[in-house]
Amino acid sequence: MKYLCLVYSNEQDLHGLPDSPEDTECHAYAQSLAERGHMLAGEALEPVATATTVRVRGGQVSITDGPFAETKEQLAGFYMIEAKDLNEALTIAAGIPPARVGSIEVRPIRSLQV
Repeated sequence: MKYLCLVYSNEQDLHGLPDSPEDTECHAYAQSLAERGHMLAGEALEPVATATTVRVRGGQVSITDGPFAETKEQLAGFYMIEAKDLNEALTIAAGIPPARVGSIEVRPIRSLQV
């Protein structure tokens, strides 16, 4: 099964706390997942200040700067993984270094039947 692990953290805390991971640690973990056949894709995101939100209501397009919602934690990146089940996906997510200063949301990828 495929799972998306969404990495959330307070942008100020992500690299500023004593237990904050370095980018090299995140890359090394992603590489270890790839070597074990779990990593399908993953990327870090630019700061939330670079986000643009697009909405379409009644056929009208609205574009605004910033994220959709004001929150304490922002989406910082993602790992798309392959795991045999949710338990294995949660174990993998627990190893994602930013989990020490933020949170990892694990969601199954929905299979579309065509």
